[in-house]
Amino acid sequence: MLSFGDFLADLMNPALGFLPKALIVAMLSAIVCAVVGTHVVLRSMAFIGDAVAHAVFPGIAIAFALQGSVLLGGAVAGAVVALLVATFSQRRRIKEDTLIGIFFAAAFAVGLVVISRIDGYTASLTSFLFGSLTGVSNSQVYAVAGVGFVVVSLLIILQRPLSAVALDRESAQAMNLPVFFLDIVLYLAVTAAVVISISTIGNILVLALLVTPAATARMLSDRLSIMMVLSALIGAAASFIGLYFSWALDIPTGATIVLTVTVFFLAAWLFAPRHGLLLRRKVAANA
Repeated sequence: MLSFGDFLADLMNPALGFLPKALIVAMLSAIVCAVVGTHVVLRSMAFIGDAVAHAVFPGIAIAFALQGSVLLGGAVAGAVVALLVATFSQRRRIKEDTLIGIFFAAAFAVGLVVISRIDGYTASLTSFLFGSLTGVSNSQVYAVAGVGFVVVSLLIILQRPLSAVALDRESAQAMNLPVFFLDIVLYLAVTAAVVISISTIGNILVLALLVTPAATARMLSDRLSIMMVLSALIGAAASFIGLYFSWALDIPTGATIVLTVTVFFLAAWLFAPRHGLLLRRKVAANA
């Protein structure tokens, strides 16, 4: 197995220029997903991460067919479907999760129809589904950094109203908060987080980056601001450690990052200071 020192040496090796780029993109993506994920977890919307990952599929397929930017294509497709869900969910006649299932499944079906008409898509589809270390370019690093900065800044600025909607939607409407606008912001933030994460983590596993770091942070703190910071740190640490083990053991990067952050969650579930299972049992035994 490759030692950690050798891994650091490989990061500095000019011949392996793709490796530090992959690390930067993986950590930035994890941080953005973790911050967005705190709101997803608070609103019990874990399903949306998986759904958005399906929604970007037709945009990526169409962009590939037109030889355009797959990230841009995925972002446009995800944004369109996210806006549809936000619009249709305002009447509350049909619940949000139902609408998500309807529109995002339809979007994925469109993507399947598109790729059935495209020759030579298999290799790119594999990269899209499972992520790739070697496919990260300089422009992609800049794009992830730029999009990530905008998304995180926006969520920090709108933290209070977004929290109000998550805790009590009806009260937020009574306070004249722009609930529809806030829904759109959150959906678009989820879409952006998913799209920038696809290159390293892959479409199938991106939900874990949205939910698991935030759920781990939820075990450690009840304050949203602290949750966001902890979630970002957990996601970044899991990406770094996961990439090391992926490189050292020659196993899939996305899967390794997901397994690493899952270990973090299980540790918090057992040992968290206030909410850990073992601590609760100890308190109950002493009562």
